[in-house]
Amino acid sequence: MAIHKKEAFTQKEQELAEFAKALAHPARIAILKLLAQKNECICGEIVEVLPLSQSTVSQHLKELKNAGLINGSIDGPRSCYCINWKAFEKFMGEFSFLFNKLKVQNEKACC
Repeated sequence: MAIHKKEAFTQKEQELAEFAKALAHPARIAILKLLAQKNECICGEIVEVLPLSQSTVSQHLKELKNAGLINGSIDGPRSCYCINWKAFEKFMGEFSFLFNKLKVQNEKACC
C-alpha cells in the first residue's frame, strides 16, 4: 500500500498540485468561466446556468474557495463570489516556470 508523504515534496510542488486539483473538474472550469464573464456572481445564478444541483454547485464553490481561486462573501441568503486574480497570476507564473524548465530538460535528452 502506498504511503502519502507530502513532506517529501517542496512547498511549491504541493501548492501547484493543489491548484491543479482544484481545476481538475469540468464543473469548476465552467464556474470560473461564469465568474469571469460576470466579474461577480450569486450562487443561485450559477445553479440556473449549470446542469447541477444547488448542493453540488456549493461543494464546487467550496473547493475553489478553499484552494484560494475565488473569494466569496455571504450576505444573508445570498452568496457572492469572484475570481481571485492574484492567485491565478501567481500560479500562471509558477506553471510557466515549471513547463519551461521541463522543456529545457527535455531538449537535452532524447527518447
